[in-house]
Amino acid sequence: MPKEKNLPPITLEMTVLDIVSCFEATEEVFKSYDAQAGECICCNSLFEPLKTVIERYGLDGNRFLTELLAKIRD
Repeated sequence: MPKEKNLPPITLEMTVLDIVSCFEATEEVFKSYDAQAGECICCNSLFEPLKTVIERYGLDGNRFLTELLAKIRD
């Protein structure tokens, strides 16, 4: 899989669908938080902005965003 270049950075306003569509590897990060969320984030919050997802599931926003960004750099 080629590295995604010249794509927008991940922002808190982007939806889960936006992020996973632009950066397929981030799906792994979302799935890693499903247990903490108590449900499949991609299934239940696909059209929600990242900011809403972080608030809804009580995630550490800085850590979550850092993990998403690290995944797209891999």
